[in-house]
Amino acid sequence: EVQLVESGGGLVQAGGSLRLSCAASGLTSDDYAIGWFRQAPGNERDGFSCISISDGSTYVHDLVKGRFTISKDNAKNTVYLQMNSLMPEDTAVYSCAAWHRYGDNWYPLASRCPYWWSYDYWGQGTQVTVSS
Repeated sequence: EVQLVESGGGLVQAGGSLRLSCAASGLTSDDYAIGWFRQAPGNERDGFSCISISDGSTYVHDLVKGRFTISKDNAKNTVYLQMNSLMPEDTAVYSCAAWHRYGDNWYPLASRCPYWWSYDYWGQGTQVTVSS
């Protein structure tokens, strides 16, 4: 059974940084992409970054490019999201998800990363609150 567990959320002042972690277990191969989503109250869930477990290629949405960095540590089965220069509008529940990017379900990252329906497994989420 695939499980994803996020950690690292919290309260931070504007301009500060946080690093989120997504610990994955139960993945049977490297043919996955791990994506990060966020959802603020009253808003839709938005995907903004993902990384291929097999080759480390990444996708980062323009909205967070230059501030957020996604990375992975295969030995720890963990994907990280380093968030810098945080702004109050970054306040949301952040979730990670796993997309089994294999066979007929293989697509270029940018064409599928931002969309929740691309993903097969989800974590519970972690709250990030940025105060002004």
